[in-house]
This record gives sequence, C-alpha cells and structure tokens, in this order.
Amino acid sequence: MMNHSFSPSATQTQPRPPLSINHAHLAALLQLCQTPRELNQIHAASIKTGLFPHSPAFSSRLLALHSRPVLATLDEARSVLARIPHPTAFSWNALIKRCVEEHHSHTALALFSYMLRRSSAAPDNFTLPCVIKGCARLNAVQEGKQIHGLILKLGFGPDGFVQSSLVSFYCKCGDLVSAREVFDRISCRDLVTWNSMVDGYARNGQIEVARGLFDEMPERDLFSWASLINGYSKCGETTIAREIFEQMPEKNVVSCNAMIDGYMKNGDFESARELFDRMPVKNVITWNTMITGLDKNGRFKEALSVYERMLAAGLVPNMVTLVSVLSAVSGLALLERGRSVHSYIRQNGFRVDGVLGTCLIDMYSKCGSIESALSVFEEIHRRKLGHWTAMIMGLGMHGMANDAIQLFMEMQRVGIRPHSIAFVGVLSACSHAGMVDEGRQYFDLMSKEYGIKPTVEHYGSLVDLLCRVGRLKEARDVIDRMPMRPNEIIWMSLLSGCRKYGKVELGEFAAKRAIELAPEASGCYVLLSNIYASAGLWDSVSKMRGLMKERGVRKDPGSSMVEHGGVVHEFAVGDTSHPQTEAIYNKLNEMGKRLKCAGYIPDTSQVLLCIEERDKEAELALHSERLAIAFGLINAEQGSPIRVVKNLRVCNDCHNVTKLLSGFYEREIIVRDNSRFHHFKKGTCSCMDYW
Repeated sequence: MMNHSFSPSATQTQPRPPLSINHAHLAALLQLCQTPRELNQIHAASIKTGLFPHSPAFSSRLLALHSRPVLATLDEARSVLARIPHPTAFSWNALIKRCVEEHHSHTALALFSYMLRRSSAAPDNFTLPCVIKGCARLNAVQEGKQIHGLILKLGFGPDGFVQSSLVSFYCKCGDLVSAREVFDRISCRDLVTWNSMVDGYARNGQIEVARGLFDEMPERDLFSWASLINGYSKCGETTIAREIFEQMPEKNVVSCNAMIDGYMKNGDFESARELFDRMPVKNVITWNTMITGLDKNGRFKEALSVYERMLAAGLVPNMVTLVSVLSAVSGLALLERGRSVHSYIRQNGFRVDGVLGTCLIDMYSKCGSIESALSVFEEIHRRKLGHWTAMIMGLGMHGMANDAIQLFMEMQRVGIRPHSIAFVGVLSACSHAGMVDEGRQYFDLMSKEYGIKPTVEHYGSLVDLLCRVGRLKEARDVIDRMPMRPNEIIWMSLLSGCRKYGKVELGEFAAKRAIELAPEASGCYVLLSNIYASAGLWDSVSKMRGLMKERGVRKDPGSSMVEHGGVVHEFAVGDTSHPQTEAIYNKLNEMGKRLKCAGYIPDTSQVLLCIEERDKEAELALHSERLAIAFGLINAEQGSPIRVVKNLRVCNDCHNVTKLLSGFYEREIIVRDNSRFHHFKKGTCSCMDYW
C-alpha cells in the first residue's frame, strides 16, 4: 500500500517460565511508575522473570509507559515494541500516537504499514485518526487517500472521530472538495469538525464560504472566531476582520494574535502596535507576530526594538523569533548585533543544522563578514540544500564568483541536487562578475540537465548580467523571448544598463514599461532623469521632475549607516545633526587634503545638476558614505574594518575616493550598496571597478 518499511528485530522464542508471585508485584509496581529509572528497573525485572514479553497485558502496559516522552525515548519505545511477539492494537496505537505527536510522522506511517503487513492486530478507530493526522502533517495526499479507502473497506466510514480526522486532513492539504464531501456525510458534527471546515475555507481564500459556515455553526469557540479573522486578514479585508474581532464575546491571546497578524499583513502597523501594547497577556507567538510582521515590512529597527523588549520582559525566544531577528539584522547589516544573536543561539543550545544555519550564513553575508558566513557553513556537518544555496548567494554578493561556482560544483559532486533558487544564486554571482559565457551556460544547464523551468527570477539574473556588460540588444532580445511577462525588476535592470551606457531611446522604452508596473517607485523616474541629464537634455530632466511632482513620487534620499558600540549611526548628504559633527568635518577636511596631495581629481560626471563645477565638487565631498567613513576613522578601533551600509548605488567618485582612503589610512573599508558588497583594501576594491 505505502512504500515505507519498519522491521522489528527478530524475537527469540523462549520457553515460558512458571508463574511467580513476583509477576503480580511487578504489575502493581508498573501502575505506580513515575520516573525513567523506575520504568527501567521494572522492565529489567520483568525480563528476568519472563513476564515480558510473554504476558500480552503486561507488555502492552509496559509499552504504553515507554510511549510517554517523560519516561523513555522514542527509540526505546520502538525497541520494546519490536520484542513483543504479538503486539495488540493498543500497543501499536500507543507508539504511532507518540511518533505523530513528536513530528516523526514518516516513522508513524512506516509503523502503520508494518502493522498492516505483518501484525495480526487490526487498526481501529484510534489508529486511523492518528495515521491520518500524520499524513496531514506531511501533506501526504496520496497516502491519506489510500488510508481513506482502507477506512471505508474496514467499515469505519461512519465513525465520527475518523470522519473528523479526514475533514481536517483534506482541509490542511487544500483538497476542500473532498473535505466537504466527508463533512456533508457526517450526521452529528462536533465543534472540532466545524472548525476544521471553516478554517480550511478561510486558509484557502474562500472566505465567503467560510463565513457562511461560520454563521451556520450551532456553537463557536475562540478558534472559530480566530479562523475567520485570519481569513479576512489574509484576503486584505482588515476592516471586516476588525469588525468580527470586536464582535467576539470574549477575547484571548489567540484572537489578539490573529488580529495583530492581520494588521501586519496589510501594513497597518499603528493598529497592530496599539493592540499589542494594550494586551494584558502576551505569549511568545504574540511577540513573534510583531517581530516577524515588522521584519517582513522592512521595519527592521522596530523589529529589533520589539525583540529587545521581549528579552527584557523575561520571555524566551524560540526558533521563529531568532529567524525573524536574524532577518532584521541582515536588513540593517548590523554585524555586532548579529554576532550577539549568534552567541545567544550557541549559549542556549539551538541547533544550526536547519533553518537557523541558513539564516546565520545569510546574515553574516549581508553584514559584510563573508569569512564568518563560511565559518558557519563549515561547522554544519549535515548540510542541506538551503545551506549550500545561502553560501553560494553570499559569495556572489561579495563578488567572489569563482568561489561561488566552485561551491556550486562541489554541491553537485556530493550529491545535492540544486533547485531553482540555487541557480538564481549562481547566475547572480556570474552577473556581479560579468561572466557572460558562464552565466549563459548555467542558464541552459538548469533546464537541459535538471529539468528546471526558468522563472522570472532566472530571466532577471540573465538580463542583469547582459546589461552590466553593455550587451543591451541581447538583453532586450531575452526580454522579448520570455514566456512570462517581465516584471519591474527586469525593466529596471535594462534601464540601469541604458543609464550606464548612455542609451536614451532604449532607456525611455524601459522606463515606460517600469513605470506602468510600479508608478509609485521613484527609481525608474530618477534613472531616466539621469539618462537625460548625462545627455544634456535638461528640458527632459525638468519634465521628468515635473511628472514626479505631479504624481507625488519622491526620490529616496541617499543615506549611509555605521554600527558602533551597539548603536546605528546614520548620515545623510551634508548631515550636521550628529553629536560628533565637528570632529567628523575636521576628519573630512583631513581626508580632502590627503586626497589632493595624492593628485585626486573629482569625477563630477555623475553630479547630474545644472550647477557650477566647483559646486559639483563640494556636493561630492559631502556624500553620506564619506561622512560615515570619517565617523568610522574617528571611532572604530585601529586595525578593525569600517563597515558602511548605503541605501543607493555607490557613485564612481566615492568609489575612487574610498579606494584611496583604504590605502592612506591602512584600513579595510567594507561598503554594502543596493547592488553588492565592495571590499576596499590597500587602494583596490574587490569588485575590480565593475558594479
């Protein structure tokens, strides 16, 4: 029926010893057993006296105790079952339930399969719901349908407990048609069954059907209300979700969590925070909902602030918390904060061989410490696909394309089959290094050897690669041949290439398409305006700025951040708001003198303003990254790298200046702009002046 295997060890048949009074004593002691040591002592005595495994009643009770997590491990429980010559259905049920509850559903299905093939015990109305629950957790639709057929064959179709488990299974697997067929056949539905059906419709976007069932329910509990709130929130109907929330006869932490999640999904942060702050009781899920919601909406500082409040309140973060916190740290590139979170993970025994390992690799890569990312990667002994992919993408982000490709090849050599995201990583690495032939090779390899159909992300990486090296016609041809509609990012890549290589007509075409898809995004207006300015088309520049004003689109101001002493210091162009402003500007003057002595000539070609040359040079000297570097030179410990995060692309002049400064001051300066990482050291940059 199912391709699972479970093989108990062979049982040696021994002659049954004569009954002893010790048997009655052991059976009585078994009922009083409360610790693993007591259980092991009774188990040993029962083997010595022959009571186990020859007494079916005693053996079943012994296994039932081994199936309790507080008394024995799962392996110990399986070992006990394997030594019972003829386990009863009660014995099988106890162990199958333990496996499902501890999220070992594959093992539960293997046990069930062995029970059907080799055991004289038949599954009952307790076995079947447990196995169905395991199928739901694995999203094992085919296995679940097979078991549904077995249920009908064995005559358990009318059983209410079994029917309820089937409704829940089909709903969780998204098969609402089958779920409703089972639901409609149930003559006496309990609250759990109603909730499963309402929640199934709500989770799968059929909110009006869910509301209709909700209105029919003979009784409701807090889960019923929370399911409907979640459903409306997921569909973007926050107003209706809030109305339902206010109608609830009583509110608990679960319903409040659902409402906060709804606010977050729809960007209503103030309402989410207001409800969060007035909640009398908050659990870990409450805090996680706030932190995750803020992180996913790019409000990284606020997410970290809520995390600090969580720690101060004495709550213990779980893996969900730490994943979101690491994501927020990555968004801000706060290396010191990231190391602190990593230390917490180590000290509290969290395993990093799963999603946390992937997040740590990603965090260190985005915080500019590719060495630490590699260190985490090397420490993971059982690397999964996510670890390899995160490391490949990190290396590409830092311009280490050859290393990324070698790691990709190593991943294949050890038998890890790459998925579509891994190919996005290797294509991105090729793009950052201008490796056109290699990029095309991997783009073709993806479909020809692995049968992976290219997605819009893969096409986007290929277009970006071609645009960076100036092969704009080829990029346009790739876009025209795409089997799906190009997104805003692809048109922005073409527009950036036109900006770099001065292609006005093609730039206008790309900008028009990008604006159609994202009329509120400032980047496409700014890039086209820059193309006009570079070509001296100042009338067109004025028209573009007028269009931005008319549509209420504002250019993102340039800013740069430096982390020092656990505090983020942010600078804008010409910023004078920092407490160390006087010292920072003194350092800027010193930097300027050293640059002048070295023969530095400002590159004003990218100051796209109709102003005097001297004013252009003055504007360049006050760019945000230069203020950040000056702050770092003043405050960072001698010999330690200066890490700067810039929200826009680094301009040519600042790039040249930073190379010189890294040599003058003998400091490594690491800059993350909105494109990639630049490692400036001894007068050179890791990008080899290609970005």
